[in-house]
Amino acid sequence: MARAQGARARMALAFETTYGTPPGSGYTRMPFASATLGAEQPLLNSELLGYGRDPLAPIKDAVTADGDVVVPIDAEAFGFWLKAAFGAPTTTGSSPGPYTHTFQSGSWTLPSMAIETAMPEVPRYAMYSGVVLDQLSWQMQRSGLLTATARLVAQGETVATTSGAGTPAELDLIRFGHFNGSIKRNGTALGNVVSTEITYANNLDRIETIRADGMIDGADPSIAALTGRTEVRFADSTLVSQAIGGTPCELEFAYGLTSGQSFTFTVHAVYLPRPRIEISGPQGVQASFDWQAARDAALGRMCTAVLVNDIESY
Repeated sequence: MARAQGARARMALAFETTYGTPPGSGYTRMPFASATLGAEQPLLNSELLGYGRDPLAPIKDAVTADGDVVVPIDAEAFGFWLKAAFGAPTTTGSSPGPYTHTFQSGSWTLPSMAIETAMPEVPRYAMYSGVVLDQLSWQMQRSGLLTATARLVAQGETVATTSGAGTPAELDLIRFGHFNGSIKRNGTALGNVVSTEITYANNLDRIETIRADGMIDGADPSIAALTGRTEVRFADSTLVSQAIGGTPCELEFAYGLTSGQSFTFTVHAVYLPRPRIEISGPQGVQASFDWQAARDAALGRMCTAVLVNDIESY
């Protein structure tokens, strides 16, 4: 009997036309590093008395389907997660490319996905329907593998012994790395940055109505949030002066390859808190800024993500 191994696991993704209804075709194979996406149903202990010291049988509670997927930030597949986070992009360009996909925050509706995770050696094919992206986060640093974590909320899980995704389309895996990254403040390169964490959250509101199948009716986006933490070597008072003054700035986080692919994430109005400047020893002094973003009045949105690649549409 075969045993499941993560090395043989696969993931396929397609966007749904109707929430909670997986499409019959149109799936794409997605690269991923790990996944906790799954459904669970806890048991409730019996509270009844009068039957002795041994408890009565437990009762099933509601079903919860959610989890995280760690994915590479690459030139092609990452566009699917950006579409899940912000909605469909505006695409410009002509064949054979490159194409520029522009995603903007502020959409009232988000697309739902069907995601199948496969462990073919068991076999176990778990199809998650009505999947909506709740949070997308990643970190910029000097070295290491560049990945993002997508936090997902699903309506439910259906497990089968055969795949419901058919033969997924394949994408070219063209990864960005930390070496390809850059940070700009108001259009000028920002120096002395040690690391930066970026988190975009849709803050989904689960519609937990009474249903016979225990699933949710949906997951609606509420007020979005874009926050981060930037660690810098204390070399000048530029950021501290901005924090004291209470004025916003624009931060641009970008990755680019010599082959032409690029990913640029621009936060249009970033507000910095006044940090505590600590001297903890003889080494260099560092300062941490737990920043928050808000809607830019002139542009009418909080952030813009631009992905340049050879994919015609998402």
